[in-house]
Formats: sequence, C-alpha cells, structure tokens
Amino acid sequence: MDKDFYLQYASVEDKHWWFVGRRMIIEQAILNLSLPKNAQILEVGCGTGGNLRMLARHGQLSAMELNETACKIANERQVIPVKLGGLPDKIPFSNEYDIILILDVLEHLDDDLAAMTALHTKLKPGGSLLVTVPAYQFLWSQHDEINHHKRRYVLKNLQQIVRKAGYTVHYSSYFNFFLFPIVAGVRYLRSCLKLESNSIDNSDLKKPPKHINKFLSLLFASERHLMNRLSLPFGVSILLLAQKSK
Repeated sequence: MDKDFYLQYASVEDKHWWFVGRRMIIEQAILNLSLPKNAQILEVGCGTGGNLRMLARHGQLSAMELNETACKIANERQVIPVKLGGLPDKIPFSNEYDIILILDVLEHLDDDLAAMTALHTKLKPGGSLLVTVPAYQFLWSQHDEINHHKRRYVLKNLQQIVRKAGYTVHYSSYFNFFLFPIVAGVRYLRSCLKLESNSIDNSDLKKPPKHINKFLSLLFASERHLMNRLSLPFGVSILLLAQKSK
C-alpha cells in the first residue's frame, strides 16, 4: 500500500466498524486462552498499530511491521516501541512468546508456509498462534489489489498450511458471518457494474454514517460470543487458533 492508504488506515482504525468488530473478536479469542500473567505477546505486521492498546492489556507486548511508514505511525501511538521487521527471516526479536498474532498479514506474503514455520520457532512450547485472513477468492475486489494481497483463503487450505508448519489446530472458523451476504452482494454488484476504483474514497475503508457504523460494529462484534463454541460455515474472514506442542 502507498503512504496515503496507511494514513487512511490510521485515521479510521479506532472507529471504523470493521476494525472495532474484529478487535473485539480477537480480544475474546485471547481471553478464551487464559494466558499466564504477564504473558509474552508478539503482533507480527501490526500495521499502523490499531490493536496495540488492546493487546497491551493482556501481557508484555512486542510488535513488528515491515513498512516504514506504517511503523512510524504505530510508534506515534506511544504504546510500545514497534520495530521494523518481516517474515520469514527478518524477525527483530530473540524472545519466545506465549502467543503470536498475525492478523490479516499472511495474504500479503509470497510464502505463507515459510512465515508460519518461522513463527513456530518463536513460540514457547505450548504457546498459541492466532491468525486471521480474508476468505474466498470469489470475494476478490479492488480492495485486495490496493492492499497488495496475494490470495484469499478457504478454511481447509489455511488449516493445512498451519499443520504443515508444525502446529496443532485447536479452533478455526469463518467470521464476519452475519454481514457476509451484504459484503458478497456489494462486491458482486461493483464487479458487474465496473464500479471498482483505486480511489481511497471508494475503498472498503470509507467510514459509513455514524449510526450505521455503530450498528455494523455491534453486529460484527456479536460474533465473539460464538468463539470456541462453534465453527461458522462461511464468512468474509477466517480466524484460526493453533498451538505449538509442549
């Protein structure tokens, strides 16, 4: 992504319904793990840092980001020092972690298996990996192009990659389930009517009116109550929790 898009990410990450809802779902997934006190936490590819304050509530947080502009913006939040780094061979930390989070990052990488394998070496025995990725190649849109995505995933494919990297999958599910028909419909119409655009104003990051944004945030976030209880059959994204063998 170019600098303008990182600046837009930073401007909407705290309030846009998608970021708010996803953050609440991720936090619930973390709470379900019952991490040790002062758990060692690593966020890989933290972007402009929208998750840092939430993650810092759950332990000793470290974070890395590949893009210099995004890293600078994340550091301006003054939550923790964010370091430049990338996968698979530019991880700027020697620690081992209780949990590593890689949130909507894997789809940017040329070699997702190598990335998962590299992170396996950074987990403590019994440590957890939390992954989110966009789902379904048929949902591919200009938003994916703008964000320099390499692919979207199906659940079975992501499970296979994670297992091949040496993890045990404990929970996996699609999410953004309730809004899936709307998102799929809008993307289909945009494609048919050739309304795709490189303009920031026409991207998926455009914040809707306040009351609609709040409703969408609450609806999306309500899926957190389903975490660890059932695996949703479809959705716009995928969440997976895995563990390194003890």
